[in-house]
Amino acid sequence: MNVPGSSLFTELEAMRVEARGLPTQAVRNDLGVNDVHSSFGKMLQDALGNVNELQQTTNDLRTRFDMGDRSISLSDVMIAGQKSSIAFEATVQVRNKVLEAYKTIMNMPV
Repeated sequence: MNVPGSSLFTELEAMRVEARGLPTQAVRNDLGVNDVHSSFGKMLQDALGNVNELQQTTNDLRTRFDMGDRSISLSDVMIAGQKSSIAFEATVQVRNKVLEAYKTIMNMPV
């Protein structure tokens, strides 16, 4: 059963064990932390691929509309443009939050 937030829990658990100075490699493997990193990377790659696909679809629709394709309406082009714009803006905001969190963590005293 995949519980939402369970990957975050396993990462926090591994950090707790590491902070106590216990051997972490076996704990990390048991908790599946390596799987968490690869699944996060896969999720991020899929999200970026989705944004790219939306932008390519929008460009294709715009080109077809400009070339006079009667099966494409102006509203289809505008809706696709808004979808890709919103997806891109969301991606930029996520990137900004990740960078902000990284900077905050790096500025924490040890």
